[in-house]
Amino acid sequence: MTNNQNQPQDYDAVLGGQSPPPIDGVVLGGIEGIKRCLSNPVVNVRIAALSEALKYGDAGFDVLIQSLQDESRLVERFAYRLLKPRTESQVKQALQTYKPWNLEERFNEYQGYKGNNATQFANRQVVELDVNVSITEPTKKAYALRCEHYEYDNNLPSKISKLQQQHNVHKLEALVLGLWAEASENIDSSNVIAALVNAREYLTNLKAVFIGDIVSDEFEISWIRQSDVSPILRAYPQLEILQVRGGDGLQFSPPIKHNHLKALIVETGGLSRDTVAQICNMNLPALEHLELWFGCEDYGGDCWVEDTHPIIFADKFPNLTYLGLRNSQFSDEIASAIVTSPILNSISVLDLSMGTLSDAGAEDLLNCEAINYLDILNVSENFLSEEMIDKLSSLDVRVIANDQKEEEDDSYIHSRYCSVAE
Repeated sequence: MTNNQNQPQDYDAVLGGQSPPPIDGVVLGGIEGIKRCLSNPVVNVRIAALSEALKYGDAGFDVLIQSLQDESRLVERFAYRLLKPRTESQVKQALQTYKPWNLEERFNEYQGYKGNNATQFANRQVVELDVNVSITEPTKKAYALRCEHYEYDNNLPSKISKLQQQHNVHKLEALVLGLWAEASENIDSSNVIAALVNAREYLTNLKAVFIGDIVSDEFEISWIRQSDVSPILRAYPQLEILQVRGGDGLQFSPPIKHNHLKALIVETGGLSRDTVAQICNMNLPALEHLELWFGCEDYGGDCWVEDTHPIIFADKFPNLTYLGLRNSQFSDEIASAIVTSPILNSISVLDLSMGTLSDAGAEDLLNCEAINYLDILNVSENFLSEEMIDKLSSLDVRVIANDQKEEEDDSYIHSRYCSVAE
């Protein structure tokens, strides 16, 4: 290494004018030329500059490490791919603190069929809230409100109203809403949505909401009657996480623009293509985590792989870190589509769990070089052989392949079925 890394080296072109370098061309002017290119608004110019950075030793590493914070996911992930195989101490230290995605709780097994409510939400422990008792940890815990059986005079909207009387309700950050009515009442979530909207002047610090923490002992997931949840996004412009369980009646009425939503999670036993189209039409520039459970056609799940194309191919959500296309009857088709998609250049986590992925679909993933750009590939609860799991484990990716299912003769597609339906 020379004493002055800012000077052109033998492999540098001569520095000319101030025009940006050609995309995929030689970066002019040594490390200083690279730094100039990294201030260019054109993403491909910044990527081309990073491809030269490793020639400059520690100074190049510093540039790459700084680019892990680039506003473009493509630039950030390209820098990560260059740094990932390096063994230098400063690189290892930087990658230890680089966490583009931090909702590991989403890998937990679905507990609804076991009658268990959520214990974690938005990286917080869930605690049951007694509206008559003061909230003690409004930022560190997620507080749950639910209508217990036979609480006819103390339903969920009334509990939300009582919540407003808490002296530190304005500090509350995460709220979980469970059962809102008896099964025999067949009531949708619209009254709960309205009550939450009406509480917006009190819940001024609300960052995360889960609507429908309802388990099978109360309602099967396909029986949960949702409604239009878009008023919540309009009422809470600082909301960062929205999780919804239940697809019956679920809508995101347009137009929706939300500048701060980072995670949208939709758990269903049957997700309609109309709802997916509404999601694809949402303007969510900050969205990092998109998770859709497609479910079974017997319970309203009429989507097919083409309905995911705006997500996979259209760069609809350019800041995505995690893409979960889960609980699907067309997992093989998703795999075949996604390996031809540029989205693998930018996401960190691909989650195809709880679906119908076979060895044939997994083979498409295995043969795709860009799969190695991921940090995590989750293919749990599918239909993979041990041999295929061994092959996937050879990828330069953390592969999660727990709890593979066995085929059943009466299931939907060649004896395969999604994990959550009724």
